Amino acid sequence: MYTFQLEIVSAENSIFSGAVASLVASGELGELGVSPGHAPLLTSLKPGTIKVTDREGNEEHFYVSGGMLEIQPHITTVLADTAARADDVDEAAAIAAKEAAEAAMADQNSEIEYSAAAAELAEAVAQLRTLQAIRKKVGK
Repeated sequence: MYTFQLEIVSAENSIFSGAVASLVASGELGELGVSPGHAPLLTSLKPGTIKVTDREGNEEHFYVSGGMLEIQPHITTVLADTAARADDVDEAAAIAAKEAAEAAMADQNSEIEYSAAAAELAEAVAQLRTLQAIRKKVGK
């Protein structure tokens, strides 16, 4: 099976580096699948899950808070503000952030505060969806 080199990095550190068979990410215009030989591309990412499949068919999920996806002929790079392996996402913190963002949106004082709360809500919901995808995969 053909593979390509994938690098997932955040502002803090490198999260993943290795050969993979495919990845699926949430781009600004919708879901995006990448496999070996994909045309070069640069696109922004929405907060959400990146699903990576290795050459044996094993899947690994990562959470990104948004960022950029760059596809070159021999390497694909995810540059994220925040990135983590799905197992490292703190569910309690994500639920608390979701509730705080919903409360801030309900108690809107200005359009700027509402927009910030909406962005925080989208990020918290994306974290929770990542955790749900992991649970569904392992049957919990």
